Amino acid sequence: MRLLLSLYKLHKLVESSHANHTRLFHALTKPKPPPIMGCSTSKVEVSRSTDAPSDDYVEGVVCKDSDIKENEMKSFDLGDAGKVLLVRQKGKLSAIGNKCTHYGAPLSGAALGDGRVRCQWHGACFNILNGDIEDFPGLDSLPCYQVTVENDEVKVRARRSELQTNKRVKPMTKKDVREAQNIVVIGGGPSGAVCVETLRQEGFSGQITLVCKEPHLPYDRVLVNKAMHSEIEKTQFRTDKFYQEHGIDVLKGVEATSVNATDKTVALSNGKSLSYDRLYVATGMSANRPDIPGANLQNVFVYRNFEDGRNTHAILRNDLKVVVLGASFIALEAAAYCLDKDVTDVTIVMRGNVPFKPLAGERIGAAFKKFFEDKGARFITNSGFARIIDDGTGKVGKVELVDGTVLDADMVAMGVGSSCLTDFLKGSGVDLRSDGTVEVNEFLQSNNQSVYVGGDIAYAPVWSHNNQKAAIGHYPLAHYHGKIAALNMLGKTKQLQAVPYFWTKLFSKSLRYAGHGKYTDIIYIGNVEQLKFVAFYLDGDEVVAASSVAWDPVVSQFAEILAQGQKLYRKDVENDDKFQWTKKLHHSEQTDCD
Repeated sequence: MRLLLSLYKLHKLVESSHANHTRLFHALTKPKPPPIMGCSTSKVEVSRSTDAPSDDYVEGVVCKDSDIKENEMKSFDLGDAGKVLLVRQKGKLSAIGNKCTHYGAPLSGAALGDGRVRCQWHGACFNILNGDIEDFPGLDSLPCYQVTVENDEVKVRARRSELQTNKRVKPMTKKDVREAQNIVVIGGGPSGAVCVETLRQEGFSGQITLVCKEPHLPYDRVLVNKAMHSEIEKTQFRTDKFYQEHGIDVLKGVEATSVNATDKTVALSNGKSLSYDRLYVATGMSANRPDIPGANLQNVFVYRNFEDGRNTHAILRNDLKVVVLGASFIALEAAAYCLDKDVTDVTIVMRGNVPFKPLAGERIGAAFKKFFEDKGARFITNSGFARIIDDGTGKVGKVELVDGTVLDADMVAMGVGSSCLTDFLKGSGVDLRSDGTVEVNEFLQSNNQSVYVGGDIAYAPVWSHNNQKAAIGHYPLAHYHGKIAALNMLGKTKQLQAVPYFWTKLFSKSLRYAGHGKYTDIIYIGNVEQLKFVAFYLDGDEVVAASSVAWDPVVSQFAEILAQGQKLYRKDVENDDKFQWTKKLHHSEQTDCD
Protein backbone atom coordinates (compact mmCIF):
# COMPACT_ATOMS: atom_id res chain seq x y z
CA MET A 1 0.00 0.00 0.00
CA ARG A 2 2.81 2.38 0.94
CA LEU A 3 4.56 1.50 -2.32
CA LEU A 4 1.42 2.32 -4.32
CA LEU A 5 1.05 5.64 -2.46
CA SER A 6 4.69 6.52 -3.16
CA LEU A 7 4.27 5.71 -6.85
CA TYR A 8 1.13 7.85 -7.01
CA LYS A 9 2.94 10.83 -5.43
CA LEU A 10 5.85 10.39 -7.86
CA HIS A 11 3.41 10.34 -10.78
CA LYS A 12 1.76 13.59 -9.62
CA LEU A 13 5.17 15.19 -9.12
CA VAL A 14 6.21 14.32 -12.69
CA GLU A 15 2.87 15.58 -13.98
CA SER A 16 3.27 18.85 -12.13
CA SER A 17 6.84 19.24 -13.37
CA HIS A 18 5.74 18.62 -16.98
CA ALA A 19 2.95 21.18 -16.65
CA ASN A 20 5.37 23.74 -15.25
CA HIS A 21 7.85 23.13 -18.09
CA THR A 22 5.01 23.45 -20.62
CA ARG A 23 3.91 26.76 -19.13
CA LEU A 24 7.53 27.93 -19.13
CA PHE A 25 7.92 26.94 -22.79
CA HIS A 26 4.82 28.90 -23.78
CA ALA A 27 5.91 31.85 -21.70
CA LEU A 28 9.32 31.88 -23.40
CA THR A 29 7.98 31.49 -26.92
CA LYS A 30 5.04 33.84 -26.56
CA PRO A 31 5.78 37.40 -27.79
CA LYS A 32 6.60 39.60 -24.82
CA PRO A 33 4.08 42.34 -24.08
CA PRO A 34 5.33 45.92 -24.20
CA PRO A 35 6.72 47.28 -20.92
CA ILE A 36 4.21 49.33 -18.96
CA MET A 37 5.12 52.49 -17.10
CA GLY A 38 3.56 53.15 -13.72
CA CYS A 39 2.09 56.22 -12.08
CA SER A 40 4.32 59.06 -10.99
CA THR A 41 2.65 59.50 -7.61
CA SER A 42 4.32 56.44 -6.13
CA LYS A 43 7.33 54.26 -6.65
CA VAL A 44 7.07 52.99 -10.20
CA GLU A 45 7.21 49.34 -11.16
CA VAL A 46 10.16 48.29 -13.32
CA SER A 47 9.36 48.75 -17.00
CA ARG A 48 12.26 46.75 -18.35
CA SER A 49 13.84 43.49 -17.36
CA THR A 50 16.86 43.92 -15.10
CA ASP A 51 18.55 40.62 -15.85
CA ALA A 52 21.50 42.33 -17.51
CA PRO A 53 24.63 43.08 -15.47
CA SER A 54 24.26 46.21 -13.38
CA ASP A 55 27.08 47.97 -15.24
CA ASP A 56 24.90 47.83 -18.39
CA TYR A 57 22.62 50.33 -16.68
CA VAL A 58 22.88 53.92 -15.58
CA GLU A 59 20.63 55.42 -12.92
CA GLY A 60 20.27 58.93 -11.60
CA VAL A 61 18.06 61.83 -10.63
CA VAL A 62 17.13 63.86 -13.72
CA CYS A 63 14.82 66.54 -12.32
CA LYS A 64 12.31 67.51 -9.67
CA ASP A 65 8.83 66.01 -9.93
CA SER A 66 7.46 69.55 -10.00
CA ASP A 67 9.53 70.32 -13.12
CA ILE A 68 7.08 68.36 -15.32
CA LYS A 69 3.50 69.60 -15.45
CA GLU A 70 0.45 67.77 -16.77
CA ASN A 71 0.51 67.39 -20.58
CA GLU A 72 4.12 68.49 -20.73
CA MET A 73 7.25 66.78 -22.03
CA LYS A 74 10.87 67.75 -21.53
CA SER A 75 14.27 66.29 -22.30
CA PHE A 76 16.78 65.74 -19.47
CA ASP A 77 20.35 64.48 -19.19
CA LEU A 78 20.85 61.16 -17.45
CA GLY A 79 24.33 61.88 -16.23
CA ASP A 80 26.72 61.87 -19.16
CA ALA A 81 25.19 58.70 -20.65
CA GLY A 82 22.54 60.39 -22.77
CA LYS A 83 19.16 62.10 -22.72
CA VAL A 84 15.68 60.87 -21.83
CA LEU A 85 12.27 62.35 -22.63
CA LEU A 86 9.94 62.71 -19.66
CA VAL A 87 6.21 62.97 -20.37
CA ARG A 88 3.39 63.50 -17.90
CA GLN A 89 -0.17 62.78 -18.94
CA LYS A 90 -3.24 61.65 -16.97
CA GLY A 91 -1.16 61.77 -13.83
CA LYS A 92 1.43 59.30 -15.11
CA LEU A 93 5.08 60.08 -15.64
CA SER A 94 6.88 58.19 -18.40
CA ALA A 95 10.46 58.12 -19.62
CA ILE A 96 11.21 57.19 -23.23
CA GLY A 97 13.84 57.85 -25.89
CA ASN A 98 14.26 61.53 -26.66
CA LYS A 99 14.81 61.34 -30.44
CA CYS A 100 12.58 60.10 -33.22
CA THR A 101 13.82 56.77 -34.54
CA HIS A 102 13.31 57.92 -38.14
CA TYR A 103 15.73 60.83 -38.63
CA GLY A 104 16.54 61.80 -35.04
CA ALA A 105 14.27 64.79 -34.45
CA PRO A 106 14.34 65.94 -30.79
CA LEU A 107 10.94 64.87 -29.48
CA SER A 108 10.80 67.60 -26.85
CA GLY A 109 9.60 69.77 -29.75
CA ALA A 110 7.04 67.24 -31.02
CA ALA A 111 3.24 67.24 -30.78
CA LEU A 112 1.82 65.58 -27.66
CA GLY A 113 -1.47 63.88 -28.42
CA ASP A 114 -3.64 61.62 -26.33
CA GLY A 115 -1.30 58.87 -25.17
CA ARG A 116 1.30 59.36 -27.85
CA VAL A 117 3.84 61.80 -29.22
CA ARG A 118 3.99 62.66 -32.94
CA CYS A 119 7.32 63.74 -34.44
CA GLN A 120 7.29 67.34 -35.64
CA TRP A 121 9.42 66.57 -38.71
CA HIS A 122 7.76 63.69 -40.51
CA GLY A 123 4.84 62.53 -38.37
CA ALA A 124 6.03 59.26 -36.78
CA CYS A 125 4.06 58.45 -33.60
CA PHE A 126 5.19 56.71 -30.40
CA ASN A 127 3.22 55.49 -27.41
CA ILE A 128 4.28 57.52 -24.37
CA LEU A 129 3.84 54.59 -21.94
CA ASN A 130 5.94 51.96 -23.71
CA GLY A 131 7.66 53.71 -26.64
CA ASP A 132 6.07 51.49 -29.30
CA ILE A 133 5.86 53.01 -32.77
CA GLU A 134 2.21 53.49 -33.78
CA ASP A 135 2.48 55.51 -36.98
CA PHE A 136 5.30 56.09 -39.36
CA PRO A 137 7.85 56.59 -41.09
CA GLY A 138 10.63 54.48 -39.58
CA LEU A 139 10.52 50.90 -38.29
CA ASP A 140 11.89 51.08 -34.76
CA SER A 141 10.22 51.84 -31.46
CA LEU A 142 11.65 54.06 -28.74
CA PRO A 143 13.33 52.58 -25.67
CA CYS A 144 11.29 52.83 -22.50
CA TYR A 145 12.97 53.48 -19.13
CA GLN A 146 12.19 52.79 -15.48
CA VAL A 147 11.00 55.81 -13.51
CA THR A 148 10.71 56.26 -9.75
CA VAL A 149 9.60 59.34 -7.85
CA GLU A 150 10.54 59.94 -4.23
CA ASN A 151 10.75 63.13 -2.19
CA ASP A 152 10.02 65.24 -5.30
CA GLU A 153 12.99 63.69 -7.13
CA VAL A 154 12.55 61.88 -10.44
CA LYS A 155 15.01 59.04 -10.89
CA VAL A 156 15.47 57.21 -14.21
CA ARG A 157 17.19 53.87 -14.81
CA ALA A 158 18.16 52.96 -18.37
CA ARG A 159 20.36 50.70 -20.41
CA ARG A 160 23.46 52.53 -21.60
CA SER A 161 23.18 50.91 -25.04
CA GLU A 162 19.61 52.15 -25.51
CA LEU A 163 20.57 55.66 -24.49
CA GLN A 164 23.16 55.57 -27.27
CA THR A 165 21.07 54.00 -30.04
CA ASN A 166 17.75 55.57 -28.97
CA LYS A 167 16.01 52.70 -30.80
CA ARG A 168 14.31 49.44 -29.92
CA VAL A 169 13.14 46.56 -32.11
CA LYS A 170 9.95 44.99 -30.80
CA PRO A 171 10.23 41.29 -29.85
CA MET A 172 9.48 38.84 -32.66
CA THR A 173 8.19 35.29 -32.72
CA LYS A 174 10.54 32.60 -33.97
CA LYS A 175 9.74 30.77 -37.17
CA ASP A 176 8.29 27.31 -36.52
CA VAL A 177 8.79 24.79 -39.34
CA ARG A 178 5.76 22.89 -38.05
CA GLU A 179 3.49 25.85 -38.81
CA ALA A 180 1.91 25.24 -42.20
CA GLN A 181 0.57 28.75 -42.84
CA ASN A 182 2.35 30.70 -45.58
CA ILE A 183 2.20 34.47 -46.18
CA VAL A 184 3.73 36.04 -49.28
CA VAL A 185 4.45 39.78 -49.50
CA ILE A 186 5.09 41.27 -52.95
CA GLY A 187 6.96 44.57 -52.85
CA GLY A 188 10.28 45.51 -51.26
CA GLY A 189 9.31 49.04 -50.27
CA PRO A 190 8.43 50.39 -46.81
CA SER A 191 4.98 48.81 -46.83
CA GLY A 192 6.33 45.30 -47.39
CA ALA A 193 9.12 45.86 -44.87
CA VAL A 194 6.72 46.92 -42.11
CA CYS A 195 4.31 44.11 -42.98
CA VAL A 196 6.81 41.25 -42.57
CA GLU A 197 8.12 42.61 -39.28
CA THR A 198 4.62 43.17 -37.90
CA LEU A 199 3.70 39.57 -38.73
CA ARG A 200 6.54 38.29 -36.56
CA GLN A 201 5.90 40.87 -33.83
CA GLU A 202 2.26 39.79 -33.65
CA GLY A 203 3.04 36.12 -33.16
CA PHE A 204 2.95 34.62 -36.66
CA SER A 205 5.42 31.71 -36.77
CA GLY A 206 4.73 30.40 -40.26
CA GLN A 207 6.54 30.93 -43.55
CA ILE A 208 7.05 34.56 -44.66
CA THR A 209 8.44 35.37 -48.12
CA LEU A 210 9.21 38.93 -49.19
CA VAL A 211 9.55 39.39 -52.97
CA CYS A 212 11.78 42.37 -53.91
CA LYS A 213 12.05 43.39 -57.55
CA GLU A 214 15.22 45.40 -56.91
CA PRO A 215 18.50 43.66 -56.02
CA HIS A 216 18.42 45.26 -52.57
CA LEU A 217 16.78 44.80 -49.22
CA PRO A 218 14.02 47.33 -48.44
CA TYR A 219 15.54 50.81 -48.14
CA ASP A 220 14.69 54.44 -47.47
CA ARG A 221 13.29 55.38 -50.86
CA VAL A 222 12.89 59.10 -50.11
CA LEU A 223 16.67 59.41 -50.35
CA VAL A 224 16.61 58.45 -54.04
CA ASN A 225 16.32 62.08 -55.09
CA LYS A 226 16.69 63.95 -51.78
CA ALA A 227 20.18 62.54 -51.05
CA MET A 228 21.47 61.00 -54.28
CA HIS A 229 24.94 60.40 -52.84
CA SER A 230 23.58 57.90 -50.29
CA GLU A 231 25.11 54.43 -50.08
CA ILE A 232 22.74 51.48 -50.29
CA GLU A 233 24.25 49.76 -47.24
CA LYS A 234 23.37 52.80 -45.13
CA THR A 235 19.89 53.33 -46.56
CA GLN A 236 18.63 49.75 -46.19
CA PHE A 237 16.31 49.39 -43.21
CA ARG A 238 17.76 46.06 -42.08
CA THR A 239 20.58 43.64 -42.87
CA ASP A 240 20.49 40.19 -44.44
CA LYS A 241 21.36 38.82 -41.00
CA PHE A 242 18.31 40.49 -39.46
CA TYR A 243 15.89 38.81 -41.86
CA GLN A 244 17.66 35.47 -41.49
CA GLU A 245 17.52 35.62 -37.70
CA HIS A 246 13.79 36.26 -37.79
CA GLY A 247 13.00 33.59 -40.36
CA ILE A 248 11.93 35.96 -43.13
CA ASP A 249 12.89 34.79 -46.62
CA VAL A 250 13.81 37.73 -48.86
CA LEU A 251 14.00 37.19 -52.62
CA LYS A 252 16.13 40.02 -54.06
CA GLY A 253 16.12 40.87 -57.77
CA VAL A 254 13.01 38.73 -58.29
CA GLU A 255 9.75 40.03 -59.73
CA ALA A 256 6.22 38.68 -59.43
CA THR A 257 5.02 38.06 -63.00
CA SER A 258 1.49 36.83 -62.29
CA VAL A 259 -0.90 35.85 -59.53
CA ASN A 260 -3.58 33.16 -59.57
CA ALA A 261 -5.96 34.03 -56.74
CA THR A 262 -7.97 30.84 -57.26
CA ASP A 263 -4.99 28.50 -56.87
CA LYS A 264 -3.30 30.94 -54.44
CA THR A 265 -0.01 30.99 -56.32
CA VAL A 266 2.48 33.66 -57.40
CA ALA A 267 4.65 33.13 -60.50
CA LEU A 268 8.13 34.66 -60.34
CA SER A 269 10.60 36.01 -62.89
CA ASN A 270 13.13 33.32 -61.89
CA GLY A 271 10.78 30.63 -63.19
CA LYS A 272 9.67 29.48 -59.75
CA SER A 273 6.33 29.93 -58.04
CA LEU A 274 5.13 30.47 -54.48
CA SER A 275 1.97 29.23 -52.84
CA TYR A 276 0.26 31.32 -50.19
CA ASP A 277 -2.53 31.28 -47.65
CA ARG A 278 -2.62 35.06 -47.58
CA LEU A 279 -1.02 37.55 -49.94
CA TYR A 280 -0.07 41.20 -49.45
CA VAL A 281 0.66 43.28 -52.56
CA ALA A 282 2.45 46.63 -52.18
CA THR A 283 4.43 47.07 -55.40
CA GLY A 284 4.15 50.86 -55.59
CA MET A 285 4.59 52.97 -58.68
CA SER A 286 6.98 53.41 -61.59
CA ALA A 287 8.22 56.86 -62.61
CA ASN A 288 6.77 58.09 -65.89
CA ARG A 289 8.78 59.03 -68.96
CA PRO A 290 6.94 61.23 -71.45
CA ASP A 291 6.26 59.67 -74.83
CA ILE A 292 8.58 61.96 -76.79
CA PRO A 293 11.66 61.36 -78.97
CA GLY A 294 14.86 60.99 -76.96
CA ALA A 295 13.23 60.18 -73.62
CA ASN A 296 15.47 57.12 -73.22
CA LEU A 297 18.80 58.72 -74.08
CA GLN A 298 21.69 58.43 -71.65
CA ASN A 299 21.71 61.03 -68.85
CA VAL A 300 17.91 61.36 -68.95
CA PHE A 301 16.77 60.42 -65.44
CA VAL A 302 13.53 59.63 -63.67
CA TYR A 303 13.53 58.90 -59.95
CA ARG A 304 12.17 55.73 -58.43
CA ASN A 305 15.01 53.31 -57.67
CA PHE A 306 18.28 53.68 -55.79
CA GLU A 307 20.36 53.57 -58.97
CA ASP A 308 18.46 56.53 -60.43
CA GLY A 309 19.83 58.84 -57.77
CA ARG A 310 23.32 57.35 -57.73
CA ASN A 311 23.65 57.63 -61.50
CA THR A 312 22.64 61.28 -61.36
CA HIS A 313 25.11 62.05 -58.59
CA ALA A 314 27.91 60.33 -60.52
CA ILE A 315 27.80 62.80 -63.43
CA LEU A 316 27.28 66.07 -61.55
CA ARG A 317 29.90 68.75 -62.05
CA ASN A 318 29.99 72.51 -61.73
CA ASP A 319 29.64 73.29 -65.46
CA LEU A 320 26.90 70.73 -66.16
CA LYS A 321 23.83 72.07 -67.97
CA VAL A 322 20.79 70.55 -66.28
CA VAL A 323 17.22 70.82 -67.54
CA VAL A 324 14.44 69.66 -65.20
CA LEU A 325 10.99 68.75 -66.51
CA GLY A 326 8.07 69.08 -64.12
CA ALA A 327 6.65 71.13 -61.24
CA SER A 328 6.32 68.20 -58.84
CA PHE A 329 8.09 67.74 -55.52
CA ILE A 330 10.32 65.08 -57.09
CA ALA A 331 11.31 67.43 -59.92
CA LEU A 332 12.19 70.30 -57.59
CA GLU A 333 13.98 68.03 -55.12
CA ALA A 334 16.20 66.89 -58.00
CA ALA A 335 16.79 70.52 -59.02
CA ALA A 336 17.62 71.49 -55.44
CA TYR A 337 20.09 68.62 -55.13
CA CYS A 338 21.93 69.74 -58.29
CA LEU A 339 22.09 73.36 -57.13
CA ASP A 340 23.28 72.23 -53.71
CA LYS A 341 26.14 70.41 -55.45
CA ASP A 342 27.23 73.69 -57.07
CA VAL A 343 25.76 73.02 -60.52
CA THR A 344 25.34 76.57 -61.79
CA ASP A 345 23.12 76.06 -64.86
CA VAL A 346 19.74 74.57 -63.83
CA THR A 347 16.59 75.28 -65.85
CA ILE A 348 13.16 74.07 -64.70
CA VAL A 349 10.52 73.64 -67.41
CA MET A 350 6.94 73.33 -66.18
CA ARG A 351 3.45 73.15 -67.63
CA GLY A 352 1.95 75.66 -65.17
CA ASN A 353 3.10 78.98 -63.75
CA VAL A 354 4.23 77.89 -60.26
CA PRO A 355 5.24 74.58 -58.64
CA PHE A 356 3.08 72.63 -56.16
CA LYS A 357 -0.06 74.53 -57.10
CA PRO A 358 -2.60 71.66 -56.95
CA LEU A 359 -1.56 70.62 -53.44
CA ALA A 360 -0.23 73.75 -51.72
CA GLY A 361 -1.85 76.57 -53.65
CA GLU A 362 -0.57 79.28 -55.99
CA ARG A 363 0.73 81.69 -53.35
CA ILE A 364 2.93 79.07 -51.68
CA GLY A 365 4.06 77.80 -55.08
CA ALA A 366 5.07 81.33 -56.08
CA ALA A 367 7.07 81.75 -52.86
CA PHE A 368 9.02 78.56 -53.55
CA LYS A 369 9.57 79.61 -57.16
CA LYS A 370 11.14 82.85 -55.94
CA PHE A 371 13.19 80.88 -53.39
CA PHE A 372 14.61 78.69 -56.18
CA GLU A 373 15.33 81.69 -58.39
CA ASP A 374 17.31 83.24 -55.54
CA LYS A 375 19.34 80.01 -55.44
CA GLY A 376 20.19 80.35 -59.13
CA ALA A 377 17.48 78.30 -60.88
CA ARG A 378 15.80 79.53 -64.05
CA PHE A 379 12.13 78.75 -64.75
CA ILE A 380 10.39 78.39 -68.09
CA THR A 381 6.67 78.28 -67.31
CA ASN A 382 3.60 77.27 -69.31
CA SER A 383 5.79 75.07 -71.48
CA GLY A 384 6.99 71.51 -71.97
CA PHE A 385 9.30 69.22 -73.95
CA ALA A 386 8.76 68.45 -77.62
CA ARG A 387 11.84 66.22 -77.90
CA ILE A 388 15.26 65.47 -76.43
CA ILE A 389 18.11 65.65 -78.93
CA ASP A 390 21.02 63.20 -79.13
CA ASP A 391 24.51 64.72 -78.93
CA GLY A 392 25.74 62.07 -81.41
CA THR A 393 27.02 59.64 -78.78
CA GLY A 394 23.71 58.41 -77.40
CA LYS A 395 23.61 61.04 -74.68
CA VAL A 396 21.36 64.06 -74.31
CA GLY A 397 22.76 67.18 -75.99
CA LYS A 398 19.81 69.55 -76.31
CA VAL A 399 16.13 69.84 -75.42
CA GLU A 400 13.52 71.32 -77.76
CA LEU A 401 10.49 72.88 -76.08
CA VAL A 402 6.94 72.89 -77.42
CA ASP A 403 7.35 76.46 -78.72
CA GLY A 404 10.50 75.55 -80.68
CA THR A 405 13.00 76.96 -78.17
CA VAL A 406 16.15 74.82 -77.96
CA LEU A 407 18.14 74.52 -74.72
CA ASP A 408 21.62 73.08 -74.29
CA ALA A 409 21.51 70.12 -71.89
CA ASP A 410 24.05 67.65 -70.51
CA MET A 411 21.47 66.08 -68.24
CA VAL A 412 17.68 65.92 -67.97
CA ALA A 413 15.83 65.19 -64.71
CA MET A 414 12.13 64.35 -64.91
CA GLY A 415 9.39 64.43 -62.31
CA VAL A 416 6.21 64.03 -64.32
CA GLY A 417 4.06 61.58 -62.43
CA SER A 418 3.94 57.83 -61.97
CA SER A 419 2.01 54.69 -62.90
CA CYS A 420 0.89 51.68 -60.86
CA LEU A 421 3.07 48.58 -60.96
CA THR A 422 0.09 46.23 -61.10
CA ASP A 423 0.06 44.82 -64.64
CA PHE A 424 1.02 41.41 -63.23
CA LEU A 425 -2.38 41.30 -61.48
CA LYS A 426 -4.32 41.33 -64.75
CA GLY A 427 -6.36 38.15 -65.01
CA SER A 428 -5.45 37.19 -61.44
CA GLY A 429 -8.93 37.38 -59.98
CA VAL A 430 -7.98 40.61 -58.17
CA ASP A 431 -9.95 43.49 -59.68
CA LEU A 432 -8.00 46.44 -61.09
CA ARG A 433 -9.44 49.92 -61.53
CA SER A 434 -8.89 51.79 -64.81
CA ASP A 435 -5.84 53.65 -63.38
CA GLY A 436 -4.21 50.42 -62.19
CA THR A 437 -5.06 50.85 -58.51
CA VAL A 438 -6.85 48.16 -56.49
CA GLU A 439 -9.94 49.05 -54.47
CA VAL A 440 -9.79 47.74 -50.91
CA ASN A 441 -12.00 47.93 -47.84
CA GLU A 442 -11.19 49.41 -44.45
CA PHE A 443 -9.10 46.32 -43.66
CA LEU A 444 -7.04 46.62 -46.91
CA GLN A 445 -8.76 43.53 -48.27
CA SER A 446 -9.33 43.34 -52.03
CA ASN A 447 -12.31 41.69 -53.73
CA ASN A 448 -10.50 38.42 -53.04
CA GLN A 449 -10.57 37.67 -49.30
CA SER A 450 -7.07 36.19 -49.25
CA VAL A 451 -5.42 39.11 -51.05
CA TYR A 452 -4.62 42.38 -49.27
CA VAL A 453 -3.28 45.47 -51.04
CA GLY A 454 -1.59 48.59 -49.65
CA GLY A 455 0.71 51.51 -50.33
CA ASP A 456 0.53 53.71 -53.41
CA ILE A 457 -1.56 51.22 -55.42
CA ALA A 458 -4.37 50.90 -52.86
CA TYR A 459 -7.60 52.81 -53.45
CA ALA A 460 -8.38 52.81 -49.75
CA PRO A 461 -10.56 54.63 -47.20
CA VAL A 462 -9.02 57.78 -45.72
CA TRP A 463 -10.05 58.05 -42.07
CA SER A 464 -9.31 61.77 -41.83
CA HIS A 465 -11.52 62.48 -44.86
CA ASN A 466 -14.74 60.76 -43.75
CA ASN A 467 -13.39 57.42 -45.00
CA GLN A 468 -13.73 58.52 -48.62
CA LYS A 469 -11.49 56.35 -50.77
CA ALA A 470 -8.37 57.61 -52.52
CA ALA A 471 -5.01 56.34 -53.76
CA ILE A 472 -2.36 58.40 -51.95
CA GLY A 473 1.33 57.95 -52.68
CA HIS A 474 2.76 59.09 -49.36
CA TYR A 475 5.76 57.41 -47.80
CA PRO A 476 4.50 57.26 -44.17
CA LEU A 477 1.09 55.99 -45.29
CA ALA A 478 2.72 53.07 -47.11
CA HIS A 479 4.39 52.04 -43.81
CA TYR A 480 1.08 52.25 -41.99
CA HIS A 481 -0.71 50.14 -44.59
CA GLY A 482 1.89 47.42 -44.06
CA LYS A 483 1.10 47.28 -40.35
CA ILE A 484 -2.68 47.24 -40.81
CA ALA A 485 -2.50 44.56 -43.51
CA ALA A 486 -0.39 42.32 -41.26
CA LEU A 487 -2.83 42.61 -38.36
CA ASN A 488 -5.82 41.81 -40.53
CA MET A 489 -4.13 38.88 -42.27
CA LEU A 490 -3.64 37.40 -38.80
CA GLY A 491 -7.30 37.88 -37.92
CA LYS A 492 -6.54 40.73 -35.48
CA THR A 493 -9.23 42.95 -36.95
CA LYS A 494 -7.91 46.49 -37.26
CA GLN A 495 -9.64 49.19 -39.25
CA LEU A 496 -7.65 51.79 -41.19
CA GLN A 497 -7.38 55.14 -39.43
CA ALA A 498 -5.21 56.84 -41.99
CA VAL A 499 -4.08 60.46 -41.69
CA PRO A 500 -1.96 61.31 -44.76
CA TYR A 501 1.29 63.10 -43.87
CA PHE A 502 3.78 64.44 -46.39
CA TRP A 503 6.98 66.46 -46.33
CA THR A 504 9.68 67.76 -48.60
CA LYS A 505 12.95 69.50 -47.85
CA LEU A 506 14.25 72.01 -50.38
CA PHE A 507 17.58 73.51 -49.42
CA SER A 508 17.04 74.75 -45.85
CA LYS A 509 13.24 74.86 -46.01
CA SER A 510 10.98 71.96 -45.04
CA LEU A 511 7.36 71.98 -46.15
CA ARG A 512 5.06 69.73 -44.12
CA TYR A 513 1.52 68.79 -45.07
CA ALA A 514 -1.16 66.71 -43.33
CA GLY A 515 -4.70 65.82 -44.32
CA HIS A 516 -6.44 65.21 -47.61
CA GLY A 517 -9.24 66.60 -49.74
CA LYS A 518 -10.19 69.22 -52.28
CA TYR A 519 -10.23 72.76 -50.94
CA THR A 520 -12.06 75.96 -51.86
CA ASP A 521 -10.25 78.42 -49.59
CA ILE A 522 -6.90 78.85 -47.82
CA ILE A 523 -6.31 80.73 -44.57
CA TYR A 524 -2.72 81.85 -43.99
CA ILE A 525 -0.93 82.65 -40.75
CA GLY A 526 2.54 84.18 -40.86
CA ASN A 527 4.48 85.32 -43.92
CA VAL A 528 4.18 83.06 -46.96
CA GLU A 529 6.62 85.09 -49.05
CA GLN A 530 9.33 84.70 -46.41
CA LEU A 531 8.51 80.97 -46.14
CA LYS A 532 7.49 81.12 -42.50
CA PHE A 533 3.80 80.30 -42.34
CA VAL A 534 0.91 77.98 -41.61
CA ALA A 535 -1.78 77.38 -44.23
CA PHE A 536 -5.18 75.82 -43.53
CA TYR A 537 -7.07 74.36 -46.49
CA LEU A 538 -10.84 74.53 -46.22
CA ASP A 539 -13.69 72.82 -48.03
CA GLY A 540 -16.52 75.15 -47.11
CA ASP A 541 -16.01 75.68 -43.38
CA GLU A 542 -14.16 72.43 -42.66
CA VAL A 543 -10.34 72.37 -42.50
CA VAL A 544 -9.32 69.33 -44.57
CA ALA A 545 -5.54 69.87 -44.58
CA ALA A 546 -2.74 72.03 -43.22
CA SER A 547 0.77 72.90 -44.36
CA SER A 548 3.62 74.84 -42.83
CA VAL A 549 7.18 76.00 -43.22
CA ALA A 550 9.27 76.91 -40.15
CA TRP A 551 6.30 76.56 -37.82
CA ASP A 552 6.73 73.20 -36.07
CA PRO A 553 4.98 71.28 -34.63
CA VAL A 554 1.69 72.71 -35.93
CA VAL A 555 1.20 70.24 -38.82
CA SER A 556 1.82 67.31 -36.50
CA GLN A 557 -0.63 68.81 -34.00
CA PHE A 558 -3.23 69.07 -36.76
CA ALA A 559 -2.52 65.47 -37.81
CA GLU A 560 -3.15 64.34 -34.23
CA ILE A 561 -6.46 66.20 -34.16
CA LEU A 562 -7.52 64.25 -37.24
CA ALA A 563 -6.17 60.97 -35.84
CA GLN A 564 -8.39 61.43 -32.79
CA GLY A 565 -11.45 61.69 -35.05
CA GLN A 566 -11.83 65.42 -34.38
CA LYS A 567 -12.20 68.19 -36.95
CA LEU A 568 -11.27 71.84 -37.24
CA TYR A 569 -13.51 74.50 -38.73
CA ARG A 570 -13.09 78.02 -40.03
CA LYS A 571 -13.95 79.51 -36.63
CA ASP A 572 -11.11 77.53 -35.03
CA VAL A 573 -8.43 79.10 -37.22
CA GLU A 574 -9.89 82.59 -37.72
CA ASN A 575 -10.41 83.61 -34.09
CA ASP A 576 -8.01 85.86 -32.15
CA ASP A 577 -6.06 82.92 -30.77
CA LYS A 578 -5.54 80.97 -33.97
CA PHE A 579 -3.97 78.01 -32.14
CA GLN A 580 -6.51 77.65 -29.35
CA TRP A 581 -7.54 74.42 -31.10
CA THR A 582 -4.33 72.70 -30.01
CA LYS A 583 -5.89 72.31 -26.54
CA LYS A 584 -8.25 69.77 -28.12
CA LEU A 585 -5.30 67.38 -28.33
CA HIS A 586 -5.75 66.52 -24.66
CA HIS A 587 -9.52 66.24 -24.72
CA SER A 588 -9.52 63.11 -22.55
CA GLU A 589 -7.37 64.73 -19.89
CA GLN A 590 -7.47 63.15 -16.43
CA THR A 591 -5.69 63.99 -13.19
CA ASP A 592 -5.83 60.64 -11.43
CA CYS A 593 -4.26 57.34 -12.33
CA ASP A 594 -6.07 54.45 -13.95
